[in-house]
Amino acid sequence: MSMCEKIIEIADVSYSYPGGRTVLEGTDLVVNRHDRIGIIGPNGCGKTTLFHLIMGLIPRQSGCITIFGKAVHKEEDFIGVRRRIGYVFQNSEDQLFCPTVMEDVAFGPINLGRTPAEAREIAVKTLNALGIPDFGNRISHKLSHGEKKLVAMASVLAMGPEVLILDEPTAGLDNETKKRLMDIINGLDLTLVLASHEVDFMSGAAQTFYAFAGGRMAKADHIVPHTHTHIHAGGDFSHLHEDKYT
Repeated sequence: MSMCEKIIEIADVSYSYPGGRTVLEGTDLVVNRHDRIGIIGPNGCGKTTLFHLIMGLIPRQSGCITIFGKAVHKEEDFIGVRRRIGYVFQNSEDQLFCPTVMEDVAFGPINLGRTPAEAREIAVKTLNALGIPDFGNRISHKLSHGEKKLVAMASVLAMGPEVLILDEPTAGLDNETKKRLMDIINGLDLTLVLASHEVDFMSGAAQTFYAFAGGRMAKADHIVPHTHTHIHAGGDFSHLHEDKYT
């Protein structure tokens, strides 16, 4: 396959919620295979809306959305899309609805036609790969916020997606869990689209950046990893700063 194979193409897409609030206005985006794209913007700017349009969770109002070379319009157009694109919601509880972690992670493979035994094997391998092999028998709703994030990721990865979409994956996480999540993301050989308001985290996970402003999205070549000059007490002594994410 070509390194520049288009996976997702958003062309002149606009979206307004009931009441007239416009969150997307003439938005364009192209995601090629093997891209690692970071989308930055404040809460409410349209990042989640864009992802919901890609996944067919809300109807397109204008413009064109093409995924895997096919224009998508109706619900049936998105059935195949959801088999190939994994979407990790901002709120993990929206994805965890089974009694145990094992059942949550095995649910996707079973839905794709795997036998219960095959699905369990896939779930075990996925939990092992994410460094949480002992989570299988735990009760999903009793997990901590960070643990739920990891299990939601496992439930999506168990379906073997070609593309992974992450919506504010670090929201509410402590630094240790953020680093763990960063290691997982950077170990995946998948096309990645990540939305976050945390530039530091995104700079460690993505390679190409876009920024939302006024309902529009533009390539943000100026968002690059960089160092800061700063002043604090004790700065005249030789010291190091810990990099939280790498």
